[in-house]
Amino acid sequence: MYPSKRTSTVIMLLIFAVTWINPPWPVEQALHSSLTLVGFALLWKFSRRGGLTDFDFLLIAVFLSVHSIAARWLYSNVPYDAWGQALFHISIDQSFGWTRNNFDRLVHFLFGLCFTPGAISYLTSRRGLSVRLGFYIAVSAVMVTSLWYEWFEFAVAMILSSEDAESYNGQQGDMWDAHKDMLLATLGSLLWAWSALRAPSGGRGPQAGVDQ
Repeated sequence: MYPSKRTSTVIMLLIFAVTWINPPWPVEQALHSSLTLVGFALLWKFSRRGGLTDFDFLLIAVFLSVHSIAARWLYSNVPYDAWGQALFHISIDQSFGWTRNNFDRLVHFLFGLCFTPGAISYLTSRRGLSVRLGFYIAVSAVMVTSLWYEWFEFAVAMILSSEDAESYNGQQGDMWDAHKDMLLATLGSLLWAWSALRAPSGGRGPQAGVDQ
């Protein structure tokens, strides 16, 4: 049993609102949050059309909530390591040997992980596709959307000053940043391969049978 769409929406909007309490970088956060608002609008639009289960909606709400948190700290400054030390007395960065803030990697991974089930459900219930074909299209959509986003970041980098572009893109000196981001989104999407490809012909997505 998963939270209703209404409950997920309320929690998601509350998290978004909390991230705007005394923002350290309001202008930059607004730029990042513009994409979150687009996500809210698209989620509302496709939810009204039907086809998304409570589980699908919850996953997308989780992604948008995490994106809201990332936007507050411009991705590169999310203090997850300080949180880990305060709550569990461990340094996440030291444990994994990280030398950069990797919260942006988590967001890209969650993009693929959280959007794929909803895309499959929509394609199977509203477009009449098989789960297998829906899965292939969903993964392809995640890959293409990730590429478009990296192009968008490139365009931003060309328009803004070098300092502002680095603040927005958050490459942190990694020349392979875009490649890694796209790979992680794809891997997150591919994690649904086992459940999607094992679904019976004509079946629903990874969480078939969950209440609408």
